[in-house]
Amino acid sequence: MMKSVLGSFGLIAGATYPLRALITFRRNPRLWQYVFVPILLNLAIALVLYGGLLFFGWQVLDEVRTTISLWLDGVLANLPSWLNFLQYLVLALAFVLRLLLILGLFVVTGFLLTQFGVLLGSPWYGQLSEQLEKIRTGKAETIAIGFFSELGRAILYELKKIVLIGGGGLLLLSFNFLPGIGTLGTTIGWLVLTATIVCLDFLDAPLERRRLSFRSKLKLVFRSLPASGSFSLVCLGLISIPLLNLFTIPLCVASGTLFVCDRILPRIPGNA
Repeated sequence: MMKSVLGSFGLIAGATYPLRALITFRRNPRLWQYVFVPILLNLAIALVLYGGLLFFGWQVLDEVRTTISLWLDGVLANLPSWLNFLQYLVLALAFVLRLLLILGLFVVTGFLLTQFGVLLGSPWYGQLSEQLEKIRTGKAETIAIGFFSELGRAILYELKKIVLIGGGGLLLLSFNFLPGIGTLGTTIGWLVLTATIVCLDFLDAPLERRRLSFRSKLKLVFRSLPASGSFSLVCLGLISIPLLNLFTIPLCVASGTLFVCDRILPRIPGNA
């Protein structure tokens, strides 16, 4: 009863798939064998990213914090005495800005960890996806192609993601020239773009076995809104948590397959 109720509200249902995947793992302990190696790969990649990108990113944040502090000192020093109450508002805004910068750094690091982790762990994630699809639907469809064709598709997929990020990024940067709403629009746009890429990565295993084009995959993501939107945002949050993301990336890959089985395969001709 509860499953049918949640399923009717796509926005809520999409956000529950990581939990559904965790329940599926608990009911099928043999699935853990497919995530052991990816977790080790994630650990190795995380050591490089958090030891490099996060270290230098933190130095940049320190410089930004210093700049903000100097600016605040200047603003507060020039306030007339009757506006002293505004110092609390200014300090609160500065705190929020610093918090957003830290969260942004974690999101970027988690996003990069996902890109490398999913790519390097794809052989094990592919097997995990097949097993999950068999559990969910009773079968796992795969259109067989040659090794070099499969390698070529994988390279093209990554290149098309780069083009999507680059083209979308250039468009978003142009928003900064809009007065007032430019920065806010750019921030929201980057969040949507990042969530879209994350969604594509986590839904890709069962879709790629059917050899769908990049454009077809992207269309299916948008046709599955709002469920795909809430799914991607929850996954983006999970992969942005340091250390925990070593385990949540495989969980999100698994939840992506369950999402495809429930909400996307019925939309593909021949799978209804």
